[in-house]
Amino acid sequence: MEIILYGLIFIVGTLFGSFFTLAVYRIPLGEDIFYKHSFCPNCKSKLQFKDLIPIISYLALRGKCGHCGQKIRIRYLLLEILSGMVFLLFALSIKLDVLSLNTNLIIYFLLFILYIASLFIIAGIDKENISIQKSLLVFGIALSFAYMTYVCIQNSEAIYTYIIYLTLIIILLAADTIFIKKRLRASYLIENLMLILYMVIFSEPFITYLTIAMTLVWIGAKSFIKRLREKAKEKVITREKNNEIVIPIGFHLCVSNILLVIVYNFLCNWVM
Repeated sequence: MEIILYGLIFIVGTLFGSFFTLAVYRIPLGEDIFYKHSFCPNCKSKLQFKDLIPIISYLALRGKCGHCGQKIRIRYLLLEILSGMVFLLFALSIKLDVLSLNTNLIIYFLLFILYIASLFIIAGIDKENISIQKSLLVFGIALSFAYMTYVCIQNSEAIYTYIIYLTLIIILLAADTIFIKKRLRASYLIENLMLILYMVIFSEPFITYLTIAMTLVWIGAKSFIKRLREKAKEKVITREKNNEIVIPIGFHLCVSNILLVIVYNFLCNWVM
């Protein structure tokens, strides 16, 4: 039974992975992500059900569009596999199995799956556009309310800390929307601060601190390696070009946080 359960979780994860690709492309364009039919970005042909089966469709079509033959980037396949693996690893990290299933564990699992899904989309958009979409932060606020309700039922004393974090997010979102939106650099930094507060709500403060530290190390290491490769002294870790920050800070934060949350769960539930 456990194999079936984990298999289903992996499949659901691949379906989410396919959705992530669509969301990352459409959200910045302001397009609908739920009702508008999927299509090939090259020939604009509507994709049929057989074209949308995660992993299987890519392999069956040999990585090409079934209508125009345009090659599909392998990153779509890799994202579906990665998403499935992340969902599976998270389920394993909290010891989700048939015997342990109960209402509280299921709700906890679903809330965190939505949290991880939101980080996937935030990371994808930020990597492509160096921007964190306000709509995703608003979704994060709504999801945080749901999680706070769950926490309050489990431990009412912990709710006050979460209220503080959530209030700060709402204040920063309002300030960014009203006062700071014209200053791109300041706006992006505020967006990342909101993202960090969002992470604090769902992961332990200690995990969030590690997330920030890991992000800084990751960015620093990548920039250092890039400098060595390019051998250009004028290159710096962060720079401004056309009033845009060129390092996707949010991407690194999201990837680091997903990884650390899963590792922390494994350590708490399997080692300690």
